[in-house]
Amino acid sequence: MLGGLVGCGVPAAYVRPGDRAAADASATDPRLTWANWPLYIDTDDEDENRRPTLEAFQRRTGISVEYVEEINDNDEFFGKISPALMNHRRTGRDLVVISDWMCARFVRLGWVQEMDRARQPNVTKYLDPLLRSPAFDPGRKFTVPWQSGITGIAYNRRRLGREIRSVSELWASDLKGRVTLLSGLDEAFALLMQGNGVDITRWTADDFHTVCDQVEEQVRKGQIRRFTGNDYIKDLSSGDVLACQAYSGDVIQLQADDPDIRFVVPEEGAELWSESLMIPNLARHKANAERLIDYYYEPEAAAELAAWVNYVCPVPAARDVLAAAKDEETAALAEDPLIFPDKAMREHLAIARDITAGERVEFGKRWNAIAGL
Repeated sequence: MLGGLVGCGVPAAYVRPGDRAAADASATDPRLTWANWPLYIDTDDEDENRRPTLEAFQRRTGISVEYVEEINDNDEFFGKISPALMNHRRTGRDLVVISDWMCARFVRLGWVQEMDRARQPNVTKYLDPLLRSPAFDPGRKFTVPWQSGITGIAYNRRRLGREIRSVSELWASDLKGRVTLLSGLDEAFALLMQGNGVDITRWTADDFHTVCDQVEEQVRKGQIRRFTGNDYIKDLSSGDVLACQAYSGDVIQLQADDPDIRFVVPEEGAELWSESLMIPNLARHKANAERLIDYYYEPEAAAELAAWVNYVCPVPAARDVLAAAKDEETAALAEDPLIFPDKAMREHLAIARDITAGERVEFGKRWNAIAGL
């Protein structure tokens, strides 16, 4: 019911700003509960249950953190906590991490609290300028990027025998039946629009339907092998697929096993995205959560995290910390443009405007029919 209301543009259970806060127990109750995705924080090499940066925060502040790896899918997690939020009840979580396109839905519904930047000087100082003001949250009042990434093109240079430089090259005859696209609407559409020269910060319905027409044609021709989630990794590694839509963080891991796998930001541009931290309505430990967020924006903490997760670091100042590392392998990460995009790459990155509630049902129905969902 809720999903239908949101999809139809009806502001289901919208919560006004004054109704979002609860009495903050942070001063007398030094703890918080944090929900995140699996394998999305640094762990100890010898004990995967230990999380060095998080343990350091707890020692420094005396704040106990219950860290729960419970988010496996944005829609699934939305369904899990939305009944509480729409009925103005606590979720039992003080901090959550979800993809920005889903964050947009929470912000529209008034289901998250505005953060107090006076408590977050590191966020104010160090947040990457490219990530500071997405269309769904101007000025990042309600969200702060946890990690960022790029949706671009991955391909096997040795098996393909040539470079790929643009989105249109996915439709080349030597790739017939050896291409995959991402199945999720929110993950797939922006890069394909960029291939048409569209400014994805202000794309239109016509731009979307043009892309759908193009993809439908390529499906009919047999150009596209299938639509995937993260399982494109297996197809690319095995050689069943030669080129695909891909996430930058995945490719760093693939390259460790196969240096012939390349990642390219196409000449027309690529999508920069984030998965962001939010404080749900009625969270009981808001100040503690804000303090934790700010801790991870210290360049030293951000560098330690980046060295483990290998996504685009939202704290560019962490690059200098890694560059000064004594370990050569760690120091080399400072020069990896998929963790710290260089100036040339940054000029080709953009954050797509989100799909609005009014657009979602129509666009989702058309895309899902093409992708076979």
